[in-house]
Amino acid sequence: MDRIDEAVRKIAEEKTRFKGGRKEQAVKDEVAEALTRFVRQDAEFAQAVVQADGTLSDCCAAAMKGVGNCISDLKLYQKAVQFYFPGADIRCQMTIDLCASVRGDAEPNPVPVQMDKPPRKAGVLLDLTDFL
Repeated sequence: MDRIDEAVRKIAEEKTRFKGGRKEQAVKDEVAEALTRFVRQDAEFAQAVVQADGTLSDCCAAAMKGVGNCISDLKLYQKAVQFYFPGADIRCQMTIDLCASVRGDAEPNPVPVQMDKPPRKAGVLLDLTDFL
């Protein structure tokens, strides 16, 4: 079993044994899904997840520490990634597809596997870090 598969399995198992408060429970599914995507993108990050002493429960607790009533998705995922790999950061890119409803796509703009390369479709490109 390679590191990526091992990390994906670890996250899934820890999700089933999750222990946490109300806030942590509210974000566990999204954090687990994002972490799973990230480990599939980077073998070094997958290795960090596998070798981490902390669990998904610990990760969500660290990410929600000091959070009031809300946290942005980007900040949540950034804190989750930094739990496993201090100093790491995430990049997010969104595009608008004004013709998606005409084509009837169920998922008009799927997230590209390579997050740092924009999709080849024409559209408006927003860098969410400009809003932070």
